[in-house]
Amino acid sequence: MTVFNKYALYYDLLYKDKDYAGEAVYVHNLIQQRCSGARSILNIGCGSGRHDREFVKLGYKVTGVDFSDDMLAAARQGSSECDALEYHNGDIRTVRLGEKYDVVVSLFHAIGYQVTNNDLKAAFTTAHSHLNSGGIFIFDFWYGPAVLTDSPKIRIKEMKDELYAITRIAQPTLHVNKNVVDVCFRIFARDLVKGTLSEFEENHSVRYLFLPEIALLCDQTNFSLANQFEWLSQNEPSTASWYVSVICRAN
Repeated sequence: MTVFNKYALYYDLLYKDKDYAGEAVYVHNLIQQRCSGARSILNIGCGSGRHDREFVKLGYKVTGVDFSDDMLAAARQGSSECDALEYHNGDIRTVRLGEKYDVVVSLFHAIGYQVTNNDLKAAFTTAHSHLNSGGIFIFDFWYGPAVLTDSPKIRIKEMKDELYAITRIAQPTLHVNKNVVDVCFRIFARDLVKGTLSEFEENHSVRYLFLPEIALLCDQTNFSLANQFEWLSQNEPSTASWYVSVICRAN
């Protein structure tokens, strides 16, 4: 998987408007409603660690795993003085840390980067292998009924800080017979200090999911599908819910 390379340098700037703190509180509430007393979290596909730092503020000890050295470098830089955080390089399909956790999470639709059935099953198996008895696996994803109702469109995003001015053009291609969206990210990055402009492309493939296939994956990996909600609410998913969260309990 060759994504989040050059893109990683500008990742936190591109998502500086994302409410990581609010999302962490939402996940925290889901955890405490279903696994009260949980204190340890494994985040598979942790990216630059922004959720992790918020979980630490909420009282958790957090371990993050990501395959991208560049994203992990950003995560470690942001948590260098935090004893309750640690990071490991690893593929969420195969990593085995030899530790157990109360909760496993995979956020910002990281689970969708597992585009084949075997990849998804392997990621679920990883989650289960790291959970204490009765622990829970929480993840969010692109919800198939909504993706097919409101199909992905070209989007342009512009962000700026004291170092860079970034324009990102996201051009999606929907593959309805594969349940996959290929997104070509074209990045224009102006270095405001040097006055230079760089341009590159990075292609991401994301699988959208349906609840029956998640239930099947749970059956195959010794989970029970406990709940599903529209992301950042506790409403039932609908064709207007592009982002959905699921809670799976380890059997």
